[in-house]
Amino acid sequence: MKAKAKPVAAQPVLTVDSEVVRLIRQHARSSGKTEVCGVLIGQDRDQGVEVIACIEGQNADEAGAHVTFTQDTWEHIYAVKDQKYPDERIVGWYHSHPGFGIFLSDHDTFIHKNFFSSPGQVAWVFDPQSDEEGCFGWVGGRIERLTRIAVADRRGGEPAEASGRPEPVGSGHTENVVPVSVTHEEQDATPVRIRRLPTGESNDPDDSSLEQLVFKVFFSLSLLALGFSLAYFLFPRLELVPVAMDPITGQLVDVRTGQVIAVPRDPKAGTAGGSPTGAPSGSAQSPDAHTDPAKPGQPAATDQGGTKGDNAKPK
Repeated sequence: MKAKAKPVAAQPVLTVDSEVVRLIRQHARSSGKTEVCGVLIGQDRDQGVEVIACIEGQNADEAGAHVTFTQDTWEHIYAVKDQKYPDERIVGWYHSHPGFGIFLSDHDTFIHKNFFSSPGQVAWVFDPQSDEEGCFGWVGGRIERLTRIAVADRRGGEPAEASGRPEPVGSGHTENVVPVSVTHEEQDATPVRIRRLPTGESNDPDDSSLEQLVFKVFFSLSLLALGFSLAYFLFPRLELVPVAMDPITGQLVDVRTGQVIAVPRDPKAGTAGGSPTGAPSGSAQSPDAHTDPAKPGQPAATDQGGTKGDNAKPK
C-alpha cells in the first residue's frame, strides 16, 4: 500500500499569466454587488503552480456575501476544459469580494477544503471596489496567504518596433497637431501646423455672425410679442362698434345684432308724470275760470250789460 504524501511546509511559487489576471478582474467588475466565481487552469510541478487560463463559473449560486458552485456550474466548467484545455488540470479557483477586502470566509474555506484539497491548488480573491487582490494556498496542511506571486506576460520578448498603427485620438477639446510632410525643396520652409477643430466647431466668422444676427432677431420678436400680450390683458382697450340711426325714431341700432343700444332724450319731458303739453297733470283750475254748463232747454245766465242771469229784466 502506497503511503500518503506528506504536505509540503514551504509555500509554492505561483505564476499567473497576465491575461488571466485581466479576465478575473473583468469578470468581477461585471457584477459589483454580488460575488462571482471560476476555476484556474494550468499545471502543478516542482513546488510551483502555473496558471495559464481561467473558466468562468456560469450558473453559480451568487449572492452578496457568498458564492457556491452548482451542478450546472461544474458541467459547464468541465465542458469548456475538455474542449479548450484537454491536457491541463484545474489548479484552483477564484472568486470576488465586492467591497469587503481580501480573506477567506468560513464558506470559502469550506469550498477550498472540499473541492480544491490538492496541495497544488490555490484560491484567488479580488475586490472590484478597492482593486485589492491576493491568493491563498496549502502550506503544511493548512491554508495560508501566499507571498511569492509572479505575473508573467506570455507576449514578452516582442520587438518594440514601429507597427504603423497611429496613436488613438482623444475625445477632449485639446488641440491635436498633425505634422504635414513636405518635399525636399520645402525642407527649409517654415513648418506647417494644422489644428483639428472639435466636432461642431466652425472657423468661418461669417457663420458665427449670421447665427448671432438670427438669435438677436428672434429674441427681439419674442420680447415684442410678450409686450403686446401683457398690454392686451393688463391695460384697458377701446372697441369700435358700427351703429346706424333709425330716421323715424332716432334710435341707435347695432348693425351686427340689430339691437337698440341708445334712445334719444325727449327735450319736452321735464318732470316725471308731466303731460304732453307741459301742463302739470292733476292740477285744479281756479274757481273763476270754472263755468257751469247750461242745462238743456234753458239759456245760459249772463251779467247785466251783456251777461244773462237771474236779475236780468225783460225788455
